Amino acid sequence: MPFRALCLLAGGLLSAAAAASEYRSVGVAAAILYDAPSIQGRKLWLAPRHSPLEVVSTVNQWVKVRDASGDLAWVDRADLSATRTVVTRLQASVRSAGQEGAEVLFTADRGVALELLDPALVSGWVRVRHRDGTAGWVRAADVWGL
Repeated sequence: MPFRALCLLAGGLLSAAAAASEYRSVGVAAAILYDAPSIQGRKLWLAPRHSPLEVVSTVNQWVKVRDASGDLAWVDRADLSATRTVVTRLQASVRSAGQEGAEVLFTADRGVALELLDPALVSGWVRVRHRDGTAGWVRAADVWGL
């Protein structure tokens, strides 16, 4: 019986790890997103550099992704970067430490892409960097891409 319980536990842990979302960011000036995994597909929209995209599936050189709005599309793998970014949901305060009382370094309006320096949550906060080089902490609930 202990062996069976151990197998069930291991299977559950592997399932949870497999369920963790994978993210990429747009690594070119603007990536074309298509309705099918082909350049013959209909062009849906352009995603600007640094936009975070959640990887849903992969077919050869094509990656099916979800954007911050929840829309699904296909993008050429060559247009993606492994650099992790997040985008602000609404206006978000980036602070000097991961706590509400910490100094506000800057405020980012909705849709601002921030480089994710560490995907690990620390009491509900993540460490990010603005493209101007300013690094700080933002509440995980205030960004999309984790």
